[in-house]
Amino acid sequence: MQAPIRAALFVPATRPERFAKALAAGADTVIIDLEDAVEHPLKEQARNNLREFAAANPQATILVRINDATTSWFEEDLALCSALPSVRALVLPKAESPEQVKRVADTGKPVLPIVESPRGVLALSGIAAVPGVERLSFGSLDMMLETRTIPDTAGAHILLDHIRCQILLCSAAHGLLPPVDGVYPNFADDQGLAAIASQVRDMGFGGMLCIHPRQIPVILQAFAPSDADREWAKRVVDTADATGSLAFQLDGNMVDAPVIERARRILASA
Repeated sequence: MQAPIRAALFVPATRPERFAKALAAGADTVIIDLEDAVEHPLKEQARNNLREFAAANPQATILVRINDATTSWFEEDLALCSALPSVRALVLPKAESPEQVKRVADTGKPVLPIVESPRGVLALSGIAAVPGVERLSFGSLDMMLETRTIPDTAGAHILLDHIRCQILLCSAAHGLLPPVDGVYPNFADDQGLAAIASQVRDMGFGGMLCIHPRQIPVILQAFAPSDADREWAKRVVDTADATGSLAFQLDGNMVDAPVIERARRILASA
């Protein structure tokens, strides 16, 4: 099983001087971005920057967000990334069909589809079922643009959480790793970021995408088990291991197999 992705930091492929800094910033993974952060005339230069960095830093392990399957840059991105051993996985934006995802999976690299359109939501189960998909991700900003949803409103929260639930259910149903939530655009708002990170953590997401290094420690802290959770989990596991029982009482609460497994996951994540 791949290591968890709690914080995934984007860095524009047009800023090669930032690649090494991003890798050293403390995120679980770095995503070099060939898509939205790169202006159209600079796509070729962005690919060259990626190629040169990979050649000069063979020990580096990165993810790459390629351009979406409807663009003229898609196939060139695939050809480059499939030839670079340091590219561990490909992030496919605007994923809208199993066929698009399969084309990326054909490179032999794991795929992280970003669901950020109504078409993507309606195709979620098929997308999640494609062999080679490692985990799903959510692009809430593009989604709200397409649905004409007003950000930071009660209506937006309803829509986004509805889609998050579908992403979680499809991920679990198809045995994928926990999905990754989208970016929080206000990188100066640590409190707001912590609140949404805690919410999606409690829902079952494994982490978040981020656009600035200062967001990394906030996200990591939100997704880390608390001291109380770790202490509870240790007592549950110790009791289960000592007794060999899958059903017992602890602190007046019933503990059975699902609770024991949850405790083991907490200790593993810690």
